[in-house]
Amino acid sequence: MAKPTNTEASRFLAQATFGPTDAEIASVTATSYGDWITAQMALPLGPTHLSEMDARLVELKAANANASLSSTQFYESFYRQAVTSPDQLRQRVKFALSEIFVASYVSNIDTRTLASYYDMLGRNAFGNFRTLLEDVTYHPAMGQYLTYLANQKENAATGRNPDENYAREVMQLFTIGLVQLNADGTPKTDLLGNTTPTYSTPDIQGLAKVFTGLSWYHPTPTNSTFGGGSRVAEAYTQPMIAYNNFHSTSAKTFLGTTIPASTTADTNGEVKVALDALYNHPNVGPFISRQLIQRLVTSNPSPAYVGRVAAVFNNNGSGVRGDMGAVVRAILLDSEARTPSTDATYGKLREPVIRLTHWMRSFETTSTSGKWLMTSTAAQTSLNQAPMTSPSVFNFFRPGYVPPNTTLGSKNKVAPELQIADEVTTAAYINLMQTTINSGIGSSSDIKSAYTKELALADNPAALVDRIDLLLYGGGMSATLKTRITNSVIGVNVPANGTQAQIDTAKLNRVKLAIFLGMASPEYSAQR
Repeated sequence: MAKPTNTEASRFLAQATFGPTDAEIASVTATSYGDWITAQMALPLGPTHLSEMDARLVELKAANANASLSSTQFYESFYRQAVTSPDQLRQRVKFALSEIFVASYVSNIDTRTLASYYDMLGRNAFGNFRTLLEDVTYHPAMGQYLTYLANQKENAATGRNPDENYAREVMQLFTIGLVQLNADGTPKTDLLGNTTPTYSTPDIQGLAKVFTGLSWYHPTPTNSTFGGGSRVAEAYTQPMIAYNNFHSTSAKTFLGTTIPASTTADTNGEVKVALDALYNHPNVGPFISRQLIQRLVTSNPSPAYVGRVAAVFNNNGSGVRGDMGAVVRAILLDSEARTPSTDATYGKLREPVIRLTHWMRSFETTSTSGKWLMTSTAAQTSLNQAPMTSPSVFNFFRPGYVPPNTTLGSKNKVAPELQIADEVTTAAYINLMQTTINSGIGSSSDIKSAYTKELALADNPAALVDRIDLLLYGGGMSATLKTRITNSVIGVNVPANGTQAQIDTAKLNRVKLAIFLGMASPEYSAQR
């Protein structure tokens, strides 16, 4: 098989990383897509976000004894790793998982707790889905976010029923979805075209009883520590533990599984039964595969594409179900991912965070302070998106979002990322990138690029635009847009008899204009 070209490698890396770089393009073209994936999956885990934030807290406290961590420190750590970490595939899949298994800072969860949750998603990026599901279930971030931490068994005398939040969302959003699916992700229908729900209210109620008795970690648990008393520091980052005194012992029926009533509570044992039932449900493969394809490759994968990936989820070729590494490999190596489509609805809108990291990586930005001082204002307000800051458990955008009154909608196509794109956010993005490309981003413009490689091409506008095409478009920029940007760059006069400072300024302005027009163009908004 022929090795990938530079443009093919760049397009592949737009799907598999936080943005192509010259070094990664060279790595892919030197071997193959598959070899690059294998090498990426073999890379060891780097520093955790939790450890980076704890180290940052020491620095902050040295300047102010009353300092504490906030989401800002997570953003710093996030962008540092997204831009500089060598394990780019894990970083990118981790971010995708965070948009499926959503937990968020907007619920006032401790920032260390959410950092450790994001670390956990990274550890499981290429592991088994069953382990991922269990780690999500027991993590205190999810326990707090979906309100089942310290969830108590039913009490007829007081009218108390178990909290149903996680029981509902673990089915609807994390495993099986709302309707029964075929192996290719299409809904099963009867002769009249009606779909069949995957679960009912009794299923939610049965599962809710299972998720009782889980609460804060403590080395010597008591009824008091169940409610958060005498909380130890490890409780914020260690998996929740079972408090059998608070676990329901009544019969529980859900998804065709029944756990009989018992005189002895077994929280962990019953959670295992429930997670096994969810994990083995036939919907999980197509449901999760389609969402991962949407996050990495295209918003509207064909049923055949979903079916091929779901088949790998069901069996990685060695009889193993739920092998996430095999699933990610299947997504990225599928013919529908690797062969550019002429269908205008193919691809996906680049979400704001990905656009920003794309600029950071492709133009080799550095942090002046070394701390990647991304501010919450830049991350949230200007982009209308920030990692781990979704407004709800449904993420910033739904996988099935159909933009109203659009050609896509008339074709029954979805465009998830368009849910956070409108006139205001589009203008905010363009304004942000104009400032960012010109002078940097973050506190005191801490994160910026010297554009060294681009400046070397400033005297050759066509070559400069070709480089923008390679890094930002994977070689897919239209001839019309190339001509427009090239002519605009030519319009920035480099004085033949000016001072060196004037010449350098003009060349830098050419580079910045080329990058800005490339990133502001509607063509760039679609990853194809």
